[in-house]
Amino acid sequence: MRLFLSSYRFGADPDRLLRLLGEPGPVAVIANAADAWEVGRDSAVVSDVTPLRRMGFDARELDLREFIGDPESLRAELTKQSMVWVRGGNTFVLRAQFARSGADVVLPELLRADALVYAGYSAGACVMSPSLRGLELLDDPAEVGPACGTPVIWEGLGLIDQAIVPHFRSPGYGSEETALLEEVAERYRLAGIPYRTLTDDDAMVVDGRI
Repeated sequence: MRLFLSSYRFGADPDRLLRLLGEPGPVAVIANAADAWEVGRDSAVVSDVTPLRRMGFDARELDLREFIGDPESLRAELTKQSMVWVRGGNTFVLRAQFARSGADVVLPELLRADALVYAGYSAGACVMSPSLRGLELLDDPAEVGPACGTPVIWEGLGLIDQAIVPHFRSPGYGSEETALLEEVAERYRLAGIPYRTLTDDDAMVVDGRI
């Protein structure tokens, strides 16, 4: 299993991702964490596709909404990829779209078979945790209903054994958001929940069994 989980895109060292992957190849960009955004979703996709292409990847969006109720078609598409790149946004919306498309079953199977690399940042990293509880301080679960038409799912994919607190003590965030990130980490600490904080320079890399 190969995972590259970051707070913001490549972190400070893009070579860590390249070493995990090897030669750049076809990449499916999953931007469904942004599905609740009224404006800005398309530009968000471009903002991820462009730097990936500059690094030599054949990057294209794969919209999970096109595979709702059709996990085998999603599997067929994902088996063509060397990597999935899952951008940030609302973790709860992303989790719901994973469930609607069957990505929450298909992706873990492909990852355990080492068929591709999973690279996710912010929401794309947090969704891999055992549970999403605590993240409601950062992302609004109420966006799931209008965007997905399904209940909120509080369980993550569980492919890592700890919660992730992204953007931790990173520059460029307002005092309110910074305080909320500190509160999430403190709640995990007090509850005895294993967690890892990531600054926007950090990345958590898994290469092998977990």
